[in-house]
Amino acid sequence: MAAKSVIVIGGGIAGMEVSNQLSSLGYEVRLIEKNDQVGGKLLNWDRLFPTFRNAGEVLQRLQQKMDQREVIVDTNAEVTDVVKEKETFFVTVNHSVKYHADALVVATGFELFNAQRKEEYGYGIYDNVITSADLEKLFKSGGKLTNPMGKVPQRIAIVHCVGSRDSKVGNHYCSKVCCVTGVKQAIELQEQIPGVVVYCFYMDLRMYGEGFEELYRRAQEQHNIQFIRGRVSEVSETLDHSIQLKAEDTLAGRPLKMCVDLLVLMVGMEPGKGSVSVKNMLKLGTMDSGFLEPADVHLSRNVSSSKGIFMAGTAISPMSVNDTLENARSAAFEVHHYFQDID
Repeated sequence: MAAKSVIVIGGGIAGMEVSNQLSSLGYEVRLIEKNDQVGGKLLNWDRLFPTFRNAGEVLQRLQQKMDQREVIVDTNAEVTDVVKEKETFFVTVNHSVKYHADALVVATGFELFNAQRKEEYGYGIYDNVITSADLEKLFKSGGKLTNPMGKVPQRIAIVHCVGSRDSKVGNHYCSKVCCVTGVKQAIELQEQIPGVVVYCFYMDLRMYGEGFEELYRRAQEQHNIQFIRGRVSEVSETLDHSIQLKAEDTLAGRPLKMCVDLLVLMVGMEPGKGSVSVKNMLKLGTMDSGFLEPADVHLSRNVSSSKGIFMAGTAISPMSVNDTLENARSAAFEVHHYFQDID
């Protein structure tokens, strides 16, 4: 009997890992990625929390496994149509190329929140306001860290929860990784710029993962990162292009006003554009957050409401790198059990 075939839609780390696991189980796997290379958002990341491991090492290991297991990869490929006939899916790519598969895995990932939607923070208006993703690219470049005006910043503010837990932009959920990313980046800033003062403005710090709380303590005790509980309410630019911000220290119960050389916005996760497109084609449900809805949030998180269609990674909800990879492995085994049940 010919091996069952699976098409994985999305070539981020979830798609790469689920492809590796399915291939190791003996299935024919084709990974479809709309961009010119696999790796997703991790391609733009420098180091990972909480260990500061080089992100490129993780991608390299995933790629090596794909090469060893002969996963078929189509890049610059976008799914434009899906038709199911009996138990077989017929998938059209780029409006012309057609494939068939016995099951589908949707691993279409997430989008970063567009910080320009929070106009009060001045992103896209003031040169010295950047996002956490922009900062990570600066780290990855390996050059001398300066703000966009060419000045080495000596006072930096980091604002947590930008685009998450915010009813004004319609995102009521927590993006899970912003708090620890802010702590990681604050430590990196302090290590790279002698004497820099870093302020982290937060609503509350959610250090849920292994080693996260220890990283937070390290930031305070070894790096003197200043954590201020409170929201930044207003941002403006001074004549010398510094950023003046107004906030309230809710623990001390007093207003704050300060000037910094650089303001970093910790942007959260939103449902991926690819998820929206695939959702419409496959008639999948979504949760209130906009992420794909599983058949059962406790017992079948990787299974969709449509037979033969599975989901993995941040197409389902915000996740860390570790959680994403573990979720992808779970998705692979759900597919495996599905094939065993129908044989």
